[in-house]
Amino acid sequence: MNPLRIRWLGRVSYRDAHACQQAMFDRRGDHLLLLEHPHVFTLGLRSDEANILVDPAEVGAEVAYTDRGGDVTYHGPGQLVGYPVMTVPGKRGGGMADTVAYVRSVEQLVIDALGDLGLAGCGRLDDYPGVWVDPDSDNPRKIAAIGVRLSRTRSMHGFALNVDCDLDWFNRIVPCGIPDKAVTSLAAEGRRTTMREVVDAVAARAADRWGAGGVDRADVAWRQRPEDLSPFSRGMGPGELPGKAVRLRSRMNEVGLDGGLDITERKPPWMRVALRTGPEFRQLRSVLHSRNLVTVCEEAGCPNIYECWNEGTATFMINGERCTRACGFCLVDTQRPEPPDPMEPERVADAVEAMGLDYAVVTAVARDDLPDGGAAGFAAVTAAIRRRTPGVRVEVLIPDCKGDPEALVVVFDARPDVLNHNIETVARLQRVVRPSAGYARSLAVLARAKAAGLTTKSSIIVGLGETDDEVVQTMADLAAVGTDIVTVGQYLRPTTHHLPIARWVPPDQFERFREVGLSLGISHVEASPLTRSSHHAQHAHAQALALTTH
Repeated sequence: MNPLRIRWLGRVSYRDAHACQQAMFDRRGDHLLLLEHPHVFTLGLRSDEANILVDPAEVGAEVAYTDRGGDVTYHGPGQLVGYPVMTVPGKRGGGMADTVAYVRSVEQLVIDALGDLGLAGCGRLDDYPGVWVDPDSDNPRKIAAIGVRLSRTRSMHGFALNVDCDLDWFNRIVPCGIPDKAVTSLAAEGRRTTMREVVDAVAARAADRWGAGGVDRADVAWRQRPEDLSPFSRGMGPGELPGKAVRLRSRMNEVGLDGGLDITERKPPWMRVALRTGPEFRQLRSVLHSRNLVTVCEEAGCPNIYECWNEGTATFMINGERCTRACGFCLVDTQRPEPPDPMEPERVADAVEAMGLDYAVVTAVARDDLPDGGAAGFAAVTAAIRRRTPGVRVEVLIPDCKGDPEALVVVFDARPDVLNHNIETVARLQRVVRPSAGYARSLAVLARAKAAGLTTKSSIIVGLGETDDEVVQTMADLAAVGTDIVTVGQYLRPTTHHLPIARWVPPDQFERFREVGLSLGISHVEASPLTRSSHHAQHAHAQALALTTH
């Protein structure tokens, strides 16, 4: 039996959560996604838009039309949203009787969890789905909304439990299309508790109800402050954050990371790379530098530069060489970025032709200063390469483009042969490793790319303080959204200002990662101490393509 994979994902946009749900819905496996949303009004299949009583833009709320039952509802900070995406036992393949029984089971889970949290007197109200406080009184109050989709025995959507949210938001809609019933929360009922305690209570009840095959739980870090993000992610423009090292240490302490290995400790034998600057290496460097091109091979200090360049392959870095984010593992410059060069696509295409490549990898710095996050650059380079050398396969390694679906579609419509987006690390360490990104957002990018019909790829860095089990959890999540190729490699500390190395992972453990990844359904897993995202990219694509076409 499959384990129930419970994930606390923190605050996630509605559209990102829906993309993850849809990808998981289309595959096997049982998941419970627990999260908060930014302010959003969602409209079910039978919703009346007139039940939104304000202009959403004026109050700072998104509007989402979605494929669940029910009318309009509100999600926002202080509300726990749970999305069970699982195979639901039933007799009618997801018919009405099964749907009613499943809704009842979700309601009961919430009722039981509320009882565990000390809120008695919760139950059901005839003809009104959801969970109510004092349902038999003259003043029933709705504390949790329920809205599900059940099709082909698979479930989506779920419940929204008001923990300590601003209840005034419910005055801006007709909640669930019910005009004469009050809405409440745990806090309003006198039960002030933390979101973490509520998540723990719900997770425990879910494990009892749906975890017959075992339970696998992972949480993102529980705190995220605006000052931890890069200036661009906070809308403040370029520049280094003052006291960066102090905040980095604080974030490390929050997730239980210490100072790691001594900076003077020698690398183990399997991490030592011979210097091999042969003629192919020198020729390739000459081609790239003569065209004023940047490679991630040089900018990120990749240990495989000699192997790849001597084989005549390289990873081009576009949209400049200055990144608007400051990830804890990355050597790329984070000063003020310059405007994109309109001639860069042709220069890259020219270099690909001059080098005689069969397979080109194109990556980029994060450009949160650009409206599309740099998406147009990827589309332009892909098109330029194919105009110049139509037979060349193109892999793009993209940032998250701030999760903007319209920006991502620009890249998807260019139809790269591989769409690569790196999740980088396990859920618990996301905030310390890449504070301007998000675990759920990265899964959503990959889910959207897969839904667009692309071959998808992602990468995990180990040695940052994760456990082996957490690496497996992350591979399971990548598999759940349909990722075709996963690479796993050892972290190397670029400078003393970057995250310390927590451990050296031995080669035999990488082999175990590879075997587990394949058992999870990933088509190709490249795992070794020196593996990097673009290492053996052409081979990985060929292997994945062979498996998906048979």
